[in-house]
Parts: sequence; structure tokens; C-alpha cells
Amino acid sequence: MVSAFLDMDKRQTIASAAVDASAELYPERGLRAAWEPVRDRCFQAASDYLDTSERYGNDQVLHQNPNGARAAFEKSVAALVEAAQGVDAFYNGHRAHLEQATVTMSAIPVLGQQARTLANAAREKLAATDQRYREYPSVVTASEHLDDAVAALDNARSSGRADAVRTRAESVREAVSALEEALADAPSTQHRAEMTISSVSTRLSAVRTRVDRLDPAYSALLREFNAASSADLVDNSSRSRAHIDQADIDLKEAKQSLAAGNPEHALALMAEARVHLADAEACADAVTDRLATLRAVRADPSEKEREVRFRLKDAQMFAVNQGLVAEWGSVLDAQLARIERASASLSGTHPDYWSYVLQLDSVSTFITEVVEKMRARAGKN
Repeated sequence: MVSAFLDMDKRQTIASAAVDASAELYPERGLRAAWEPVRDRCFQAASDYLDTSERYGNDQVLHQNPNGARAAFEKSVAALVEAAQGVDAFYNGHRAHLEQATVTMSAIPVLGQQARTLANAAREKLAATDQRYREYPSVVTASEHLDDAVAALDNARSSGRADAVRTRAESVREAVSALEEALADAPSTQHRAEMTISSVSTRLSAVRTRVDRLDPAYSALLREFNAASSADLVDNSSRSRAHIDQADIDLKEAKQSLAAGNPEHALALMAEARVHLADAEACADAVTDRLATLRAVRADPSEKEREVRFRLKDAQMFAVNQGLVAEWGSVLDAQLARIERASASLSGTHPDYWSYVLQLDSVSTFITEVVEKMRARAGKN
């Protein structure tokens, strides 16, 4: 009976430790709830064993009731064996996961110490770095993040929570990598800032030239076409010049930051300047592109119409070939009326060519959407 108890207790202890590891590291698996009835049988068997040992634990009682003692011992052994078998069945049913959880749990203290060692090495590397680089915002930020990550790891280690230690150790590793990357990039930041400022300066000059063509193009729009064709572009000149002015301000501040030994701030300003220059270009291009589009349509209005009619015919043929006429035929046929209405709108001394373009573009977009839906339906069939 003693042998059966020790065997059951050993198995139950091993399995219980593995379940504890699983519950802490992988609570979503829910093994603790599955383990509880198995554990309770072990506790009950152990309790019965202790009661039996206490009741028949001396020679006098054994001599007085040998048959009763034998029966009680056999019953206790059977319960202990059954409980041990239950432990084996449970453990074998989850062996791979439980063994992995046990290995991971045993490695977590090492992971915490390794992360702490990496952090110390990163700090030593930071201390040995040129003072200029240590003051770069990216380096300062990365260093602060590492300090926060190490503090969180120390708290987790003090609490004894393995899952927290594992998570915080990984955060420390990530913070160390970020700091090392910032330190590695620092020496080249000055050169990158110089090259970027030069590039933005060149682009600023080019964008100014493009914007200088905006006003003549807008004047041509007003002279040659219906006023409604350019009503949405009336503020493009002032908007584009405002963007250029802001880009110029950013460029000057970037040069000052570079001279003051802060190339990272200079790079940030250049990123903002590029956004402004892109917006200025978009404002200018919207005007010049509109003028080119309207002149092309005025020269041959039917070309735009023929293009959309061809797309419609192609879509109708697709519907016929895929057997989708019943579902989409009338929808596509209705687009012909829209095309004809757009064509009929080109009347008067100053036709609204832009409205004509927008109407036909709307029809074209609608046809494209219908074709995509038909393709999806055909693919399902």
C-alpha cells in the first residue's frame, strides 16, 4: 500500500506541476479544469490511504481484525492504483503540450536573466557611443523604452509570474534591438540629412516652375471654356503657393537643425516639406491636366463617347457569353441612355465639356463595376 501511494503521489506531483505551467503560460487551453477531477481522485485516494494506515497501523489491531485490515489495505491500494492510472491517462492525452509547458516554464528564469544581460550590454554600448549620437531623438527614445522595458521585467520577476516574465523579457529584447538599430543608424544620419536637404531644395525649385504655369493655364480655362468647367479649381493657385511657402519654411528650419547638430529633426522637417511639395504639384497638375483634357474633348468630342460605347458593348458581350443577360442586360442597356444624354448636353456657344467628361466617366466607372460583379458571378458558376 505504501508503494502504491508513493507511486501515485509521484505521478500526481509531476502532472500537477505540468498543469500549473500550462495554466500560467497557456490559460486558453483550459487544462486546469480538465485536471481537477483527476487531482480530486488522487486527493481522495491519499486521504483513504492515511485513514487506513492510521486505523490499522499497529500490530494489535492487525491481530484483532486481520481480515478487515486486509480488505481495507486492498481497497486502498486499488484506489491508489486507479488514481495513478487516471493521472497517466490524463498526462498521456496531453503529453506533448504538458511537456512543452514544463520545458518552457523551466526556461523562463533563464530568459529573464538573458534579457537583463542583453539590456546591460546595450547600455554599455550606449555609454561608449559618441555624445552627439546619444542626443539624437531616436536614440533617446529607444533608450527610454529600454529603461521602461527593464523596469517592467524586474517587476515581473519579483512577482514570480512566469507568463509576465516571458512577455517582459521579449519586450526587453525588442527594446534592445531598437536601441542597437538607432545607434547603428546614427553615424549615417548626418549624411542622409545633407543629401535630403539638397534633394528637397532641387525639388522645391522645380515645383515653383510648375506652379508658375498654373495661372496662365487657369486663365486659358476661363477664356476658352464654360466657367463651370473650372469652378472647383479657383483656389488652386493660392493653395499651391501656400504649400510652397510652407515647404520653404521647413527647408530653412531643416538647415538650421542640421547646423545645430540635430539631423534627425532636419529629416523630419524634410518629410513634411515633401508632403507640401506633393500637394503643390497636385494643385498645379489639376489645372494643367484639366486644360489639356478639355482641349482634347473639344477637338473631338466623339472620341470620348466612342470609348465609353466600346466599353459598354464589350460588357454586353460578356453578359451574353456568360449567360447573365437576364440579370444584367437591362442594367447595361440603361447606360446607353446615359451616354446619349451626356452627348446631347454639348450644346450652346460654350458647351460644358467638363460636365460631359464627368458624365461619361461616371458611366464608364459603373460599367466597370458591373463587369466585376459579373466576373464574380461567373466564377461562382
